[in-house]
Amino acid sequence: MRLGKVVKSNSHCDYIVELDDETSRENPPKPDDFGFGSFVRLEGRIAGRDRHWAVGLIYNSQLFNPMFLNMGPRLSSEPDPVFTPDLISETRTLLWTILIGTLEQGEDMPYGQHGIPKAIVPVNTAVYRMTPDEIYRFHLNEAQRPQFCYYSLLLRCGGTFASQLTQQVVTELVDSSLFSGADQRALKVLCKELSWKSTMGAMR
Repeated sequence: MRLGKVVKSNSHCDYIVELDDETSRENPPKPDDFGFGSFVRLEGRIAGRDRHWAVGLIYNSQLFNPMFLNMGPRLSSEPDPVFTPDLISETRTLLWTILIGTLEQGEDMPYGQHGIPKAIVPVNTAVYRMTPDEIYRFHLNEAQRPQFCYYSLLLRCGGTFASQLTQQVVTELVDSSLFSGADQRALKVLCKELSWKSTMGAMR
């Protein structure tokens, strides 16, 4: 599902996505489609060819409403419906997205390359919500072994809610049963450690 397009960047791995609305498409995304911690992929066309740019996580959002606290003059009575001009909605929903890697095409199956992508994502690049299978493939390395190598990147660059974002991602990975054996046990220990740190931080 397409969510929107890239409109700005705060850094090399921190991009702002403008969400599609009713004025830009017939069936815009619903609130549950772009929640906190959602995995997204940034893809578009360049030189007439499709290109995958990066995989990201939504870590923050902002509602932009230019009419908020607008102290301009108001009509003292109901407007005449014959002479009322069309009003253009300028409200926007912006999504802050941290880039955590790319999806590479292997000989048999896609696999994830974790870390900060090298390429700079162009403005107007389309952003899509990832399917469960794409998320699964992203967490496998080239040898089709489970991996979770963007943990420190989330903690450093995940904004104000970095610890909550990391804990949510780890919890969802544990619940997905993607990892098994020692990898699954390590994730559970990491999840408990993050939960403990969040609890102690709130008590201070």
